[in-house]
Amino acid sequence: MRIDGRRQLDAANAMANELPLYQRRRDPTAAEMAGIPWLRVLEPRERLRAAGAVTVGDALPGDYVCRIGRPVTFWFGVVEGLLKMSSDNAQGQTMTFTGVPPGGWFGEGTALKRESYRYNIQALRKSIVAGLPVDTFHWLLDHSIGFNRFVMEQLNERLGQFIAAREIDRMANPDLRVARSLAALFNPILYPGVGEILRITQQELGYLVGLSRQRVNESLSALEAQGTIRVEYGGLRVLDLQALRSTNQHNRPTTTVAPAAAPTAATE
Repeated sequence: MRIDGRRQLDAANAMANELPLYQRRRDPTAAEMAGIPWLRVLEPRERLRAAGAVTVGDALPGDYVCRIGRPVTFWFGVVEGLLKMSSDNAQGQTMTFTGVPPGGWFGEGTALKRESYRYNIQALRKSIVAGLPVDTFHWLLDHSIGFNRFVMEQLNERLGQFIAAREIDRMANPDLRVARSLAALFNPILYPGVGEILRITQQELGYLVGLSRQRVNESLSALEAQGTIRVEYGGLRVLDLQALRSTNQHNRPTTTVAPAAAPTAATE
């Protein structure tokens, strides 16, 4: 009886995981709600309305949260896990713009204009993604000064992030690319849920930077030797964020490194 019951539970879980992400929506837990940074800037009446509209979904590795050409229906954020923002060029190559770690909310520009997505957002690992309906997003814009300030700050930081991403994409020095990409993931305004330790594997970082896991490992070792980071079990701790952001670091000669192919999801 116990075996049959366990098999039925496993079968039910497997069927649930096969459903599209939007059909796996559920109400957030109290702990998940506590991890949403913009709720804290709302007045009680605004918070009550927004909290009643937020839903979360359990994304599996490879799941798409947003896809190019799809109309915007939610403003999304990461409660737990890691996503990547990317697009495909005319040659079919994938260009990764950035990763989205815990605490990060994205797509406010698309939600503001109510237009279709111009990029893909995909889960690199099992993640919890929160969504605020776009109509509630606009209601908050119309009624909340605190929310407006939060969104304006997001847009300002996002502009700087994409300018930096363009610069990183042109860098030939792999160590510098890894350093600057890590610095972007430790942005306390865009990603307040990261804190001092970023939970990320070398394979996942390789997907975001466009390098092989082996080359990322070499760069992390170099950064650790310079005292800017410390590699810990399951993640990275930044010891000198300003050094990671500096364009004058890691000027040693390097050989040309071919970018790694971008898989659809992390394997470790």
